[in-house]
Formats: sequence, C-alpha cells, structure tokens
Amino acid sequence: MTIPRALTVAGSDSGGGAGIQADLKTFSAYRVFGMSVLTAVTAQNSVGVQGVETLPPAFVVVQLESVLSDFGTDAAKAGMLATAGIIRAVAAKLKEHRVEKLVVDPLMIATSGDPLLQPDAREVLIGELLPLALVVTPNLHEAGALAEMAVATREDMEEAARRIAKLGPRHVLVTGGHLTGEAVDLLFNGREFTAFSAPRIDSANIHGTGCTFSAAIAAGLARGRPLPEAVRDAKAYVTRAIREGFAPGKGVGVLRHFIADW
Repeated sequence: MTIPRALTVAGSDSGGGAGIQADLKTFSAYRVFGMSVLTAVTAQNSVGVQGVETLPPAFVVVQLESVLSDFGTDAAKAGMLATAGIIRAVAAKLKEHRVEKLVVDPLMIATSGDPLLQPDAREVLIGELLPLALVVTPNLHEAGALAEMAVATREDMEEAARRIAKLGPRHVLVTGGHLTGEAVDLLFNGREFTAFSAPRIDSANIHGTGCTFSAAIAAGLARGRPLPEAVRDAKAYVTRAIREGFAPGKGVGVLRHFIADW
C-alpha cells in the first residue's frame, strides 16, 4: 500500500494551534504521512507571541535535503519562512528537487498582530518563491500586502488575485475569512474565478485557521486530488474544525483537527 506524503516547511507553535503542529495534525487527519522542516521556533500561547528564534538558512537546507533526498514528497506547503535568507534557501531546494505541488501560505502577520515576516523578505518571497507555487493562499491582509492595495470587498479580492497572479504562481486563492457575511474564498487560475462559500461561524476558536487550510489543500493534493477539489475539501474540513473548536488557554481558541468521521 502506498501512503501519500506531504511536507510542511514552517515554524513551530509552542501552543500547538498553528505552525507545523497544526500542519502535521491536518496531514494525519487526511491519512497522509507528514514530514516537517523547521524554519523558526516560537514561544507563544493563546494570548500572544512571546519570542521568535529563526534557524540558520544553512540548517534549513540540511533538513530539506535530509527529507527530500530520502522520502521525497507528493506535495509541500510553505508557511512561516521569516527571513530573506530562509526563503532563498527553501526556494532553491524545492526547485532542485522539482517539488511541483507547492502550496505557499504567505505568512506575514499572526492572528495576534505579531509580525512573522521580516520587512526585507517580501521581495524575495515574491521574486523567488511565488513563481514555484501551484497555489498561493493569502488572506485579505496578505493579499493586500502582495498586491499593494486595500482589500475589503469581493471585488477587491478579485483585483488582488489578478495582480498576485502576475507575480508567477499558477493559481491564487484569496481567503475571505475576514469579510463580513458569508466566508467566501476565491480561486483564480489566470482566466476565471471559482468561489468556495461556507456559512460564517461565530467563534473565537480560530487560531491556526490559515495554517490548517493550506495544509489541508496540500494533503488533498498529495492524495491526488485536482486543485479545485482539494480546495473544496479543505474548506469543508476547516469549517467543521472551527465548528468543533475549543479554548485550551486564556485567549484565542484553536481548531479541533481530529474531527469525527473525516
């Protein structure tokens, strides 16, 4: 029996709700063999981020080579990359190993408002990593930063997606979780848009939503699903995980990754 493989390249969330912890839980929920490459270690909990230590780019390269030269991967997701040096290192290794099904979650700011990407890293992200992506999954704030515009409406999401597509990714998925009304995500393939909608859930248990969504897309791709189907399934998974979320600490709650009968 062949087990699908998925790789996450991201930071560690000591609180367990986001980062590689959320990614690996999601891979397991999808019955995918999960592998991880750490880019940073954070000290964080439900009320904020107390500290961040990034790893040397050279050691990120060692991790990537260890995993990809032995296991390979059917899909990968890039999350918190933090610095220009790490982004360059990750992009070079993924290109060397011809990782085709790459999901880029352009983490720039945490739910708590803490920055996750150093200011000089934006241009490297755009110039070296986005062109390798099968799909990039910015939320409204990240889409605005990448497209250099304010994104507050569905029309803004469409325009931002068009602008981001010109930066090189094969698809752009702008997530609308911060919009008012229904939660609508828009997938742009360079020609047309596909909308994925779900009822908005009034919940404070949302820490790690973006990480979980992009990881679920990567897991679906690893299992051989076409991208639109992987996005649809990931949307359904995250919606249920939010609905069954809980608050283990004093602040923002988390998703329940191991939902019933998934």
